[in-house]
Amino acid sequence: MMSILEAGNPKNIEQLMRQIRVDSYGIKIMLPKAITHLIRLNPISNIAANILKQEMLSLGADAAIARGALTGKAKKSGCLIMGNMAQFNRLREKLKKQPFGLSSLAVELLQTLANYQKDKFNLNLGRSKLSLGARSRIMAVVNLTPDSFSGDGLYPKFRKEYIIKYVENMVRDGADIIDIGAESSRPGASKISLEEELSRAIPLIKILAKKIKIPISIDTYKPEVARQALDNGAVMVNDITGLSDAKMAKLVAQYKAAVVIMHMKGKPKNMQLNPQYQDVAAEIIDFLDKAIKKAVTLGVEEGKIIIDPGIGFGKALEHNLEILKRLAEFKVLGRPILIGTSRKSFIGKILDLKPQERIFGTVSSCVLAAGKGAHILRVHDVREVRQALDIFDSINNRG
Repeated sequence: MMSILEAGNPKNIEQLMRQIRVDSYGIKIMLPKAITHLIRLNPISNIAANILKQEMLSLGADAAIARGALTGKAKKSGCLIMGNMAQFNRLREKLKKQPFGLSSLAVELLQTLANYQKDKFNLNLGRSKLSLGARSRIMAVVNLTPDSFSGDGLYPKFRKEYIIKYVENMVRDGADIIDIGAESSRPGASKISLEEELSRAIPLIKILAKKIKIPISIDTYKPEVARQALDNGAVMVNDITGLSDAKMAKLVAQYKAAVVIMHMKGKPKNMQLNPQYQDVAAEIIDFLDKAIKKAVTLGVEEGKIIIDPGIGFGKALEHNLEILKRLAEFKVLGRPILIGTSRKSFIGKILDLKPQERIFGTVSSCVLAAGKGAHILRVHDVREVRQALDIFDSINNRG
């Protein structure tokens, strides 16, 4: 009986070929033919779309373009091109001397495909080195706030000794990064003063930097908070404003810190007041692409940038579900992906549960996100998510 196989990633395809004892030279030739992609291009000129279609057909591939582009009635056309890596590599050669922007389009296409296929990264975090890809990583949430949406705010009701033990338990349960935030970013949250945020976060970071061996991240959009955190042992900045403040980007560059660039529509105070998108995934990818390029021009090391689509930050229920469904599309940015679904309201709306009751919903969303390409999962319930991800990783990396 024959089998129909899922193509999977290049590593799995290569493994299948080796199982049936294909010659190594044959694997090198055939592997690009087995890696297929369906790629949507932004609208290009009518003439360029027709040339692209003809070139794709000549390669045994194809391109879907608007009917108006074929009849000459449309000035521009979106394109859906379909083929394998061998065909796309040959397409670049064919388009090198073509006019109408096709030569630069081919270069961009190959770079995008290279980004999409990249699934392993190494983060240099000071005294720590964190490999991403082979094992799903967990960023543990430590909220030093009295008004956390998730009900886990540790300030001011718990003493410092309790919080330190709380963090040490997270490390024991499998956290790979500790993310400390001292200002709530829940929907409707009000800002707190710089002095208040510093008084909550910095003393704890000073202590934890000496007590735990895993990297510490500071969840803030304020450059001065980030500076003092980095001075006292933090090695990563988690910025919900997507490095919109050039001072923050320059600070990250100065300290050679890692940074999470997140997308947020609006501000915590108003972000959930009827957010609107035409194409939520495409718009967020465009925002993150521009944010990455801006950060790099300001001196941030591209190899230390992590992206976060910002689940729940200026997104309605349908937007959050769409982002998770299409999360693999974010791989075109060529950077590690962080996802934070933990206990969030979209889970509560689906299951009709309070934040502390959303553990199973959190676990399922984290496993799905990992399957779609997320490298880091930001969570409150470390032990439960770690166990689920260990099962996922064992299956996904089998062989």
